[in-house]
Amino acid sequence: MRSGAVLGAAVWLLLAGVPGPAAAEPVASPERLYEVPEPGSYELPPIRQVSDHELLGPRGRPARLFPLGGPELSVVAFVYTHCSEARGCPAAFATLRRLDRDLSLRPELERRVQLVTVSFDPERDTPERMAQLRDQLKPRTGWRFLTASGAVELGTLLSDFGQNVFEQLTKAGEPTGVLRHVLQIFLVDADRAVRNVYSSGLLDPRLLLADIRTVLLERDSIQR
Repeated sequence: MRSGAVLGAAVWLLLAGVPGPAAAEPVASPERLYEVPEPGSYELPPIRQVSDHELLGPRGRPARLFPLGGPELSVVAFVYTHCSEARGCPAAFATLRRLDRDLSLRPELERRVQLVTVSFDPERDTPERMAQLRDQLKPRTGWRFLTASGAVELGTLLSDFGQNVFEQLTKAGEPTGVLRHVLQIFLVDADRAVRNVYSSGLLDPRLLLADIRTVLLERDSIQR
C-alpha cells in the first residue's frame, strides 16, 4: 500500500506573517475515511534513491539533510512559509505537528526517526525565519527546520527528490511571489531510499506512523 488534527489555515497564515481571516476553514481530516493497515502486514519497496545535501540550520550554520550517525528514518517535507493554500504547506505542517506529538509519546520510535522541514524559498525563508517558525511551533522532538544556501543548491536538492516548484506569474509575465508545488512528504530510510511519498490524498499521521513502524520492523528483522 502506498500511501489529525489539522492546523487551520488561519493559524499557519499567522505563523507565516500573512493576513488571512478568509482562510479560517480547516482542512478535512482523512482519519475516519479508512482504516490504517497493521504495521508489518505490508511492504514498502524503495521508490527512488536520494543523496545527502548540505543545507543551513536555524543559526545559518551548515547542516546535513542526513547527519552522519543520525536517526534511521527521516520524514522530509518541502514547504515555504508564505504558502496560504490550506491543502498545501498548512496541511503538511499539521501532519508533522501531530506526528511530532505522537513520536514524543513513543521514545522507542522517537530516537530512530527525525522530522525535517526544508524551505524551497531560501530568499525569504532565511535561517532566522526558520528558527522563528520552530520556536512558534514548539516541537516536542528534534524536528529540524532547514533552508538552502542558494538557488543552485536548492535546485539540486529538489531535482534529487523530484519535487517540482515554480513561481506563478501574472498575465503580463511578472513574478507574483506565489510558489506553486505539489504537496509531498517523503519517508526516507537509512540507505537514503524513499520508501513512501505522501500527498494531500493520504496525508494522515496515522499512516505515517504505521509506515515508520513497518520500515523499522523490516530493518530489525534484517539485522537479527
